[in-house]
Amino acid sequence: MKDLKDIEEKLEIIQELEQSEETEKELGKLEKKIKNLEILVCFTGRYDKNDAILNIHSGAGGVDAQDWARTLLKMYEKFADRRGWGWKVLDESRGEQEGIKSASLEISGKYVYGYLKKESGVHRLVRISPFSAKGLRHTSFALIEVLPEMESGGEIKIDEKDLRIETFKSSGPGGQHMQKTESAIRITHVPSGATASVQSERSQLQNRQKAMRILESRLIQKMEESKVKKLSGLKPELASGIEWGNQIRSYVMNPYKMVKDHRTGVQTIDIEGVFEGELDSFIEAESK
Repeated sequence: MKDLKDIEEKLEIIQELEQSEETEKELGKLEKKIKNLEILVCFTGRYDKNDAILNIHSGAGGVDAQDWARTLLKMYEKFADRRGWGWKVLDESRGEQEGIKSASLEISGKYVYGYLKKESGVHRLVRISPFSAKGLRHTSFALIEVLPEMESGGEIKIDEKDLRIETFKSSGPGGQHMQKTESAIRITHVPSGATASVQSERSQLQNRQKAMRILESRLIQKMEESKVKKLSGLKPELASGIEWGNQIRSYVMNPYKMVKDHRTGVQTIDIEGVFEGELDSFIEAESK
């Protein structure tokens, strides 16, 4: 009987522990929901609810910078996956050896632009270069540009006479069919110099429609930045040069490991986690 009583007491303790663990899990989920709601309250911008186009451009650093640009592309793809967002590579210009010179990533979901808009800027990487025969430490730069995606037939009228339209064979996603036909499109708005390039769709018409929407987003952003600069004297948030001194965030892999955001001061030593898309702490701090 004593053994049976001991067993019953132990079962009660186990049940209490299980309930406690479940409570902790539920509290964790609730805390996460509250944090998400607190962030959403901050998204009062005109386009914060929109999907986004995230553009990546390699900067100073040669092949290392192109490899770094590819790493950032993968990082944002994984961040989108973690949030349950959809994404598609619209355009990609590959480096001669490794990595990418530039890429455009379309990301769709709730408040995507609101979450990502402050990722715009120069991102700096410090590491032992895998391309250095002497194993030297190298600093690389890449520029992130985030645009809100607009609906077709949107807010500004673009004169066709101001456009230069070029077609070329796709070098990115899409398969063999796209490799054989000049379905990829690059559109330049000559007066402003703004460009948009898309090669992800099967037809030239679809690529052109998508490129026009991106071009409109670029022009609207230019107008908004111009207004901010004129009214307040502040410089546009997007960095003007992809080089030293303009970085918003540094990713250091040598001589120590640390990712630090230079605007908010948020930092972590879990650089591998960041590359796996764990950007929430940075996004939360930037959104407040």
